[in-house]
Amino acid sequence: MTTMNGKLLCEVFKSPRKDEMYLYVDKRRGLEDVPEALLERFGTPVSALTLILTPEKPLARTRGAEVMAAIEEKGFYLQMPPAKEDYLLDLYRTPTEARY
Repeated sequence: MTTMNGKLLCEVFKSPRKDEMYLYVDKRRGLEDVPEALLERFGTPVSALTLILTPEKPLARTRGAEVMAAIEEKGFYLQMPPAKEDYLLDLYRTPTEARY
């Protein structure tokens, strides 16, 4: 693994195409391990921040250990936007009638 003493210097990129979609990579390797097909859907990555990950580090929607394991295995971790609440989706699916 590319960690030093259980730590990983990680760069986080945000997608210009989809709000709240982020790509975490090992800062030293950059985007070289990210599949081209994923980059095409992700859009041109915009660097959002660099951080030191540890297995215990809590992140917004995951833990450092999960991100580090994915980077070790695949070379990246993709954080998808949160799922919309079902009731909000129902608002769009349910046909509405205008009543006057």
